[in-house]
Amino acid sequence: MAMFEDFHANDPFSGEDLHCRWTANVVAIATRHADAVDVRFDVNGRSVWIAIPCTAWVEYKQQTGHIITDRLAAQAAGRFLKHAIEQGYDNGREMYTMTVAETIANVQAVLAEAKHTTLLPALPVIA
Repeated sequence: MAMFEDFHANDPFSGEDLHCRWTANVVAIATRHADAVDVRFDVNGRSVWIAIPCTAWVEYKQQTGHIITDRLAAQAAGRFLKHAIEQGYDNGREMYTMTVAETIANVQAVLAEAKHTTLLPALPVIA
């Protein structure tokens, strides 16, 4: 099972192999006064943040009756980042913002692969 807390993706333009490793989930309300949770990845030595809107947690709970855990948020953000890189959207940006719909779609895709949140890799990633 390929998960998205520590993965490689190839930039289609440069051919560069990008090693992406989850490093933190940070509530952005405290750091940048945004209604989001920022998921930080180290990508070949540079920080890349994926902002997940807090309303995604509410919408997902209303739709499914389940919650998005920290581990699930990290996996969904990693999946989003991997696809962004592989589609050529990684232009060296420091921050990407997921929509509520993108968040829910990535959460559902991760869960379809993992089958249950208890089967997701534990955080933090310890090398």
